[in-house]
Amino acid sequence: MNTKDAKATEGGLNVTLTIRLLMHGKEVGSIIGKKGETVKKMREESGARINISEGSCPERIVTITGPTDAIFKAFSMIALKFEEDINASMTNSTVTSKPPVTLRLVVPASQCGSLIGKGGSKIKEIRESTGAQVQVAGDMLPNSTERAVTISGTPDAIIQCVKQICVVMLESPPKGATIPYRPKPASAPIIFAGGQVRADTILASAGNHTVLAQPQPAPAFTIQGQYAIPHPDLTKLHQLAMQHPPFTPLGQTTPGFPGLDATTPTSSHELTIPNDLIGCIIGRQGSKINEIRQMSGAQIKIANATEGSAERQVTITGSPANISLAQYLINARLSSEVTGLGAL
Repeated sequence: MNTKDAKATEGGLNVTLTIRLLMHGKEVGSIIGKKGETVKKMREESGARINISEGSCPERIVTITGPTDAIFKAFSMIALKFEEDINASMTNSTVTSKPPVTLRLVVPASQCGSLIGKGGSKIKEIRESTGAQVQVAGDMLPNSTERAVTISGTPDAIIQCVKQICVVMLESPPKGATIPYRPKPASAPIIFAGGQVRADTILASAGNHTVLAQPQPAPAFTIQGQYAIPHPDLTKLHQLAMQHPPFTPLGQTTPGFPGLDATTPTSSHELTIPNDLIGCIIGRQGSKINEIRQMSGAQIKIANATEGSAERQVTITGSPANISLAQYLINARLSSEVTGLGAL
């Protein structure tokens, strides 16, 4: 571990890595700079690819890709820029204590177990050796299988911390399916006005084999007979989901799938679905929801209707592969319902 650490810190690992950051609009503005000058300089000096997600969302995703040394250089420049902003904001302020620089990474949930370590040993080691504060969110980000990892401290502590996190991510690649987090315009539900349905792209990776199940435009989700899977690659995703049963069979002591602590073999994901569409998910006498449960291998619970609420809470539990397949099938059901009705 120590030799790998040393290699990574010297930038000796000739590996291309992608790190995703979650930033607020103001932070993104600072990184872009006037006429894009700041981000251009960061790209040129670090040698890393820096992409900023489009959209007028309160949050944006900043993706940094490149060899490890280029990523560390880019992080160093971002951390120093944020410290500059903090110093500038304090000049006319009455605040005496200087707030730390804070960055939020977006990490696949299947890698968070390795980052935390048994009984929190790894995260404790990172905190102690770098002096940075590191916190892994307990819940996944909406409509994704990723979690936010918040790092705060001095720019130097943050850079050391990112180096150690990169080592963990290289040693423990994501397992199962990863649905990347995509920030939404403030409080957008699954279904937008006018009955448009958003079905997330599902990215499933098994070792080096990657399955990309891209949802078709809504009309492609027609139901023929019992059920039509809208994309052939879903069968691969289904096989992947079936390899990771959501719960440990009796008599086994190991969790159903590797990559997370033994205490958390599964994860949960929540969706909200409008009341008037919940029926198409449940089906007659629960036939549709049972079908989705069987195909995905996930546990799916639909909360009772609450008075005054136009939505129902749906909780999906299982491995990332189980969850992503269940989400896909639910979105397919919603889409077929919407296209069948024309417009809601």
